[in-house]
Amino acid sequence: MGKLDFIYLKVLLILISSSFFILEVNGQQDAQFTQYMYNTHYFNPAFAGKEGGYRFSALHRSQWLNYSGNNGPAPTTQLVSASGSIDKLKLGMGLNFVNDVIGPTTNQEVNLSMAYHKKLRMGVLSIGAMGGIFSTTINYDDLEFVNEEPNFPSTGRETQMTINFGAGAIYDRGKYYLALSSRHINEPVFDFGEGSLENQLKNHSYLMAGYRIKTFALWEFEPSILLKTVSFNNFSYDVSVIATYNQKISGGLAFRGEESVSLLMGYSLLRDNSLRIGYAFDLVVGGIEAKAPASHEFMLSYVLPDVTREFQRTIQRTPRFRF
Repeated sequence: MGKLDFIYLKVLLILISSSFFILEVNGQQDAQFTQYMYNTHYFNPAFAGKEGGYRFSALHRSQWLNYSGNNGPAPTTQLVSASGSIDKLKLGMGLNFVNDVIGPTTNQEVNLSMAYHKKLRMGVLSIGAMGGIFSTTINYDDLEFVNEEPNFPSTGRETQMTINFGAGAIYDRGKYYLALSSRHINEPVFDFGEGSLENQLKNHSYLMAGYRIKTFALWEFEPSILLKTVSFNNFSYDVSVIATYNQKISGGLAFRGEESVSLLMGYSLLRDNSLRIGYAFDLVVGGIEAKAPASHEFMLSYVLPDVTREFQRTIQRTPRFRF
């Protein structure tokens, strides 16, 4: 381990340890994932095409399973993503679709990402941007008011859509990486109930860092952290450590500040390990009185490697020529 690598690992450990003292305030509007380390493209468009090949993934999250409370059922989230690279142009492209149901509200977004990857000294600098559509639907049948709101319909549904932008950057040295990103930069506004209520989609910013440790015994370890903030007014964090054996079997532990501890498992299929299944179990340890104790997350991913064809010139024989 070089001196720079040691310094980076020390900084990462300081970030992880100091994050336990960050006060978490519930205000995040984006979907959250325990398996964030396998879905980095959702948080940062600069990850699009970064790993090469063509990558596809689908994820389903059932949060606070069997929760029963006011204002609708427990949250559920689906994420479908695809990304690929154009190596000659050093470009990456990606597409994300998210369906996030939180009580009476359903948020859906479709985002197209583009990233540029350039070698910089001993690493790779990636810069990306994203744009798309964000849609919010309110089911008034699921709303229960403590004090009646006369400007709100008592039944029916209402949907509003707006454009959405984001950007991000990554510096990857191979052994470690550092990523910064910002979503909903334009902070679009939705107004429901005949304009009486403005619901603004706040800017969300993310800091992601990870360190890759390879050993001689086919084991790899990757501690990582994801710091999240909404308009820099509140903060939350996820920390995790993932161990992988022979690039096939993985397992790890994660902690989400003031909310849950998690167990992660994964297994790669096919001869080239291109098909992977993943699972995460969250045990809620904070705010139990307002939540169900467990969340489940399932993920399926597939990597289509770059296909190169080599044509070899063969000997052709004719009555007159041999070449």
